[in-house]
Amino acid sequence: MPEAVLSLPDDIVRWIEDETGGEVVATKRVPGGASREAWFVDVRRAGTDLPLFLRYSRVPRPAETIFHPLGVEAEIFLALQDTDVTVPRTLAVHPVQEAMLSERVSGETWFYRIRDPEEQVRVAQDFIRNLAALHRLDAQALALPSLAPVKSVREHALDEIANMRRRATRSDGGMDPLMRVSLDWLERNVPAYDGPTVFVQGDTGPGNFMYEDGRVTAVVDWELAHFGDPMDDIAWLSLRTVQDTFTHFPDRLREYEELSGNRIDPDRVWYYRLFAEIRLMSNSAGGAASADAPREGQPVARDIGNGLIYGMLHRRLTIEALANVMGLDLPPADLPAEPPPEPWHSLYDATLDNLQVIVPRIDDPLASQWTKGVARVVKYLKELDHLGRAYADAERADLGSLLGTEPSTVAEGRRALEAAIADGAVADDDYLRYLWRQVQRDDHLVRTASGALGNRTWPPLA
Repeated sequence: MPEAVLSLPDDIVRWIEDETGGEVVATKRVPGGASREAWFVDVRRAGTDLPLFLRYSRVPRPAETIFHPLGVEAEIFLALQDTDVTVPRTLAVHPVQEAMLSERVSGETWFYRIRDPEEQVRVAQDFIRNLAALHRLDAQALALPSLAPVKSVREHALDEIANMRRRATRSDGGMDPLMRVSLDWLERNVPAYDGPTVFVQGDTGPGNFMYEDGRVTAVVDWELAHFGDPMDDIAWLSLRTVQDTFTHFPDRLREYEELSGNRIDPDRVWYYRLFAEIRLMSNSAGGAASADAPREGQPVARDIGNGLIYGMLHRRLTIEALANVMGLDLPPADLPAEPPPEPWHSLYDATLDNLQVIVPRIDDPLASQWTKGVARVVKYLKELDHLGRAYADAERADLGSLLGTEPSTVAEGRRALEAAIADGAVADDDYLRYLWRQVQRDDHLVRTASGALGNRTWPPLA
């Protein structure tokens, strides 16, 4: 792993010391931090060590991104600091760079690590209390000038759809067909909801709150927060539940209804499930860089295996959500027969055996996590080497049935299909069924890398 991503720049260390009036005596990069790096920082001041937490991005924030700058997140933390929503206290925001310093809150992040079922329920219930408290706040009264003004739920939805469409449009004017079909549907079907606009965390749920001793110690990661429909956050919570775990989802929704006064509307939740997935997809669909994308000449500083399996999961969930709101049945695909293994396939297994020995011997949690990510990529490459050619042939046949002529390559066929959809020559229903077959094949290639995630889908609402 490049040393550069495991140490803080000197100017950031000096800034921390200037802001705290102490000496930085220890820094450690830790897993997490969403689209930005996360650091434990110990500052010694007047003989006392202060445990602090730093969120930091070493690359400039792109002009087109769905993520708020850290200055806006700090504004959100300050606005919520004295409410019933449990958030950490913000200490400083860098005036130029993407860096925010806050108190370090004790606790764990990943919900699945709670082994006691009763403690799981207590933590989940306390998070629901926080979410309900957030949605009970008067959005108009919150000091959030960077996100103002507060409009109707419909206006906020249409504004973001326009933003997604702009981000998803490439420089040549084209757009990924899945984006195009989804955005058109979302725009035509904004829910007829005239209830109050609330402050929505976005990306809310397990993995984005800290817990300890059966309670939530802090709700964190507000980089997607916005004004909107309370069911928007319920959709995000269901998405986070797919990625982690969150006890029995319908039980938590009943508790949310009682505490918030908002009734769960399944149709609106499904709308915002698709909305959330398309918002994530729009962040890079048109060529806009993500907040953590490496710049030329800089080391890649991310878990590539994690990106692989979650990218596949999100694509499958997007299609499942779009099919649900469109009322389409998606039958299982017939997977081509598996060819016999090649002689060199044993090298993949030997590499994985080596990594299985290496990972437990890595003390640094970030290095351990990324090495596990490398193992996931090796698993995927083995399946791609074994099945990729047969699956490409199957997709070319699918493309031929839609286009009338089988393309010579998958890439050629996909370009032709994009043009046909833009011209209205292929029906949305037919395209979605084709895409579902493609995704099932891709999902099968990633299955050994995905593990438990490969079998997860949207949780029930009742």
